[in-house]
This record gives sequence, structure tokens and C-alpha cells, in this order.
Amino acid sequence: MKYLLAVLVAALGVAGIVLGEADDSPGLQFLGLVLVVGAIAFGVRVVRRAR
Repeated sequence: MKYLLAVLVAALGVAGIVLGEADDSPGLQFLGLVLVVGAIAFGVRVVRRAR
């Protein structure tokens, strides 16, 4: 279940990056990047704790 949360947040971040590029908004691109990196970190944390 926690994997699904990480995937959804990463997808939201990717959407933010794409929409930020279309609108030429560096703030939205940065926020999307932060979401993607946070989702990856959360996913790695979940995997490491499961072991």
C-alpha cells in the first residue's frame, strides 16, 4: 500500500514538471522535482525497512 503512495506522488511530481515546462514556470518544475525526489526517498525507505 505504501508503494502505491510513492508511485502516486512520483506521478504527481512528473505531471508538475511537464506542466511547468509548458507554462514556463520554474517554481512548478522545482516543486515537481522535489515531489519526485521525495517519493523516491520514501520508496527506498519503505523497502529498506521491509527487510
